[in-house]
Amino acid sequence: QVQVAESGGGLVQAGGSLRLSCAASGRILSINDMGWYRQAPGKQRELVADISRAGSTNYADSVKGRFTISRDNAKNTVYLQMNNLKPEDTAVYYCKAEINIIVVPTSKIHESDYWGQGTQVTVSS
Repeated sequence: QVQVAESGGGLVQAGGSLRLSCAASGRILSINDMGWYRQAPGKQRELVADISRAGSTNYADSVKGRFTISRDNAKNTVYLQMNNLKPEDTAVYYCKAEINIIVVPTSKIHESDYWGQGTQVTVSS
């Protein structure tokens, strides 16, 4: 079984910082891209930032210069450092990981997207 779990959300004042973590665990062969998404009430889920296994990053325009994504491949973990938070950053933040597993009994490699349960980030004005 594979699990993805986020942590680090909470309530912060505008201008403050939070650091989110997301760890993947289980029978993992390898992980390709990892990313953070968010969904505010009444809005669609949107990409915040993602990072390849090699470390290439991509950010939404709204968070460039304020958020930094990083990962530790040895720990199957991705982080999101969020600085200068704004009320419009308030949302549930979800982690997604593209995980390769070995399918038993064929021993073939299968890639699937795994999502965490989400962590609430609330920024007060």
